[in-house]
Amino acid sequence: MAQPTTSPRQNTIRRPVERNEPRPRITTGPSGSKPRQPSFNWGSALDRWLTDQRSTLTLGVLLMGLGLGLLVAFVSYLLNGPADQSVVGAAFTEPLAESATETRNWVGLVGAYVAHVFVFRWFGVGALAIPIIVFLAGFKLTFGHEILPLGRTTAALLFMAVWSSLMLGYVVLVSKSAETASVWCGGVGYEMNVALYGLFGWGNLAFICFLLFFFLVYFIDVRNLKMPDFSRPSLPKSRTRNENALQTYEESELELEQDEEDEPDLSNKPEAEHAQNNHEIEPISNLADDHVSTAPEKTASPDVIAQTTGVTLTIKNREAVADDLPEEELSATPAPTFEPDPFEDDDLVAVHGLYDPTLDLPQYQYPTNELLTDYQNSRKANVSDDELTANKERIENTLRNFGIEIDSIQASIGPTVTLYEIVPAKGVRISKIKSLEDDIALSLSALGIRIIAPMPGMGTIGIEVPNKNREMVSMRSVITSDVFNNSKFDLPVVLGKTISNEIYVADLAKMPHLLMAGATGQGKSVGLNVLLTSLIYKKHPSQLKLVLVDPKKVELTLFNKLERHFLAKLPDSEEPIITDTKKVVNTLNSLCIEMDNRYNLLKDGGCRNLKEYNAKFVKRRLNPEKGHRFLPYIVLIIDELADLMMTAGKEVEQPIARLAQLARAIGIHLVVATQRPSVNVITGLIKANFPARLSFKVTSKIDSRTILDTGGAEQLVGQGDMLLSSNSDIIRLQCPFVDTNEIEEICEFVGNQRGYDDAYVLPEFVGDDGGQNDDKDVDLANRDPMFDEAARLIVIHQQGSTSLIQRKLKLGYNRAGRLVDQLEAAKIVGPFEGSKARDVLVLDLQTLEEMLKRLKGE
Repeated sequence: MAQPTTSPRQNTIRRPVERNEPRPRITTGPSGSKPRQPSFNWGSALDRWLTDQRSTLTLGVLLMGLGLGLLVAFVSYLLNGPADQSVVGAAFTEPLAESATETRNWVGLVGAYVAHVFVFRWFGVGALAIPIIVFLAGFKLTFGHEILPLGRTTAALLFMAVWSSLMLGYVVLVSKSAETASVWCGGVGYEMNVALYGLFGWGNLAFICFLLFFFLVYFIDVRNLKMPDFSRPSLPKSRTRNENALQTYEESELELEQDEEDEPDLSNKPEAEHAQNNHEIEPISNLADDHVSTAPEKTASPDVIAQTTGVTLTIKNREAVADDLPEEELSATPAPTFEPDPFEDDDLVAVHGLYDPTLDLPQYQYPTNELLTDYQNSRKANVSDDELTANKERIENTLRNFGIEIDSIQASIGPTVTLYEIVPAKGVRISKIKSLEDDIALSLSALGIRIIAPMPGMGTIGIEVPNKNREMVSMRSVITSDVFNNSKFDLPVVLGKTISNEIYVADLAKMPHLLMAGATGQGKSVGLNVLLTSLIYKKHPSQLKLVLVDPKKVELTLFNKLERHFLAKLPDSEEPIITDTKKVVNTLNSLCIEMDNRYNLLKDGGCRNLKEYNAKFVKRRLNPEKGHRFLPYIVLIIDELADLMMTAGKEVEQPIARLAQLARAIGIHLVVATQRPSVNVITGLIKANFPARLSFKVTSKIDSRTILDTGGAEQLVGQGDMLLSSNSDIIRLQCPFVDTNEIEEICEFVGNQRGYDDAYVLPEFVGDDGGQNDDKDVDLANRDPMFDEAARLIVIHQQGSTSLIQRKLKLGYNRAGRLVDQLEAAKIVGPFEGSKARDVLVLDLQTLEEMLKRLKGE
């Protein structure tokens, strides 16, 4: 499916404000009396100037002239530099007429000063590279082509400028003639050689030579140089025999020509072409070895041979070799057998059509819009013109009281907040306005304001002021919108409305993982329900599977009824919603196994990502008998990560981090939510792989910085007010509201339809506990598979410690502890004695082997 072309925010679809939606904007001057005309757009004017052919020609000629002038000035300085140093030093203190007459540089005082900077202070003779670069750039702009490759030439010249300065600086330092450094090596070369001499002594010459070697290796790119391969083996014997057959045929070609004139050309027949293209013939081995040809240049085209005699081709290692045999020998040679793979032919599509995964549930109906409540009579964000004008005047007066003048101010009404964009007067520092955040909030009597300074790509400063009467964004209003219905995203999720009343739809497949945070009661659970509702409304059960983790046991239970349609679970799991911490760990590791299995399928199918793989499978180019299958997207949703980190810790962190790092390409995406985004919950390993972050209101600025890497989330007003950080851009959104009864009706509608026989089964995972449960007593009849090896290890070392089993057998702590419990029950080690190692009750291996035999006999 082709992705729509989007703006730099690639996960966003915006729609214009409809006519019936109020969006008043007021633009006034500082006095509030007359509308102010929009300012001149210097950026677009510059773009038009740069794309004008006249501008390009003018700039090119200017650069060419500048390059020639610099070259003349530098060469003149190399000849007359010492005489001009006093003039350059007094250029800003003496009259211009007097300084100009004493200048000996050919380009005058300006040339002397510029050359003094580049040659004397910087690069010495190496400064001659600068005018060459400027001239080449001007030549390209003027004539539209390059004398030399501009990029590589620029890199080479800049390096040689620096390197020659270093090399000449070494010569000057060795010759102890520092007074000549001004012209030959420049200040850069001399000073750097003084520093290098202090570090390496006279060995700094080796360092300078190594810099040249390093540059040449990467500039020339020695990987592309063809080296002689002395280890290439000689041609196989079968190859020389095939060449012998060609030579023999060429020698007798004239004799056979008359006999074959009346024979039909088999290469023109479709049957011959089919046999020639689809049969692979091994090299003929019954030719005489004494006819080996020693002239490799004497070869014939395989096509010519095939057309003349009808001899089939041998294809080995992508080399076509023709074998020639007399007709009677050819007929006596057994024909090779070759079975073409039918899945490499497009005939399957012509016969059966494209594969449609939705035919598994052909009667499935998507949820209807009537299942969602219509809140047409709900409250709207009613902000009058008088209120807007009053707020504008309060902002202006507050800023004026602190000595800050503004040129203009305009307002945009959103569902939750109203954005006031101000253009400060020239000379006003942005940081000064940001420091007045509390003062502006006091003058507006607002619950809390947020200042955006500057607004990205706008050239203004934004002040977000909460509305007194907030608008409720219903789920139905965004689900029924054209922007969502016409979305071509792989996993479209509607997140709400922006400040400008635009519906924001994101692609979860492009995020590719989402990290959510928010204090209790601020809308985090509703946000998860909105995300799930969006996916259910847009995707077929064959295209999407959900793995729901709910440690609180009550938030996601409404989705139980989707078990046979959208949910995925472990093979032995009874509940489709995962609530037990141990099952969460097993599920995460099972998803890692699923990820590895999918990568193997992609490798076998020659695809880079899930989209390419499914497209190839739909075109019936992958054989199901080889394990290939249509792969649905899998979305893992964890409602409360903090509880899992407290109870499981590293056992949860590692698989989550691994999935976040690798699972994007094979269609497994994560949505992780937590109440308090502290650093011990959202660790650096997890956070680094979640580029998209969504934050509802949090309790402190520290929490806001943890989730968003910036403040602002602590100033939200709650009830679905949130900040989305994606692609280094922060957007304020109002999350839609979906009620519990709406979720129930949607799940009833889907669950009452015919579904699959069971939920989507994830791969089985057996943890370190060997599949045993913690709450059971030690059962020696169900010993761990590593029991015998652990027992021998304990007896050999005469040390009954869990760490020994962990280290030697490379097991996890939990499994090693259970093995020690089983060894205690078998009377091989003694009871637990605190920090001391357990006593080993069996003293030799012979006694141990007898005990193990008795246990096996039981």
